[in-house]
Amino acid sequence: MCRAVLESEDGQSTAKGVNDGIVYLMVIPYLLVGGIGFAIYMKYFKKKKI
Repeated sequence: MCRAVLESEDGQSTAKGVNDGIVYLMVIPYLLVGGIGFAIYMKYFKKKKI
């Protein structure tokens, strides 16, 4: 998206939407890797109850 379009808009709703999308794209990989790491941790280091 062109910077001029984002800066010229009065309500700045498009710019807020673009910023939210960037944050969303940055956070999702960390959550996925963290979830997979947690699952591996629970699988290998979980104490077995007898």
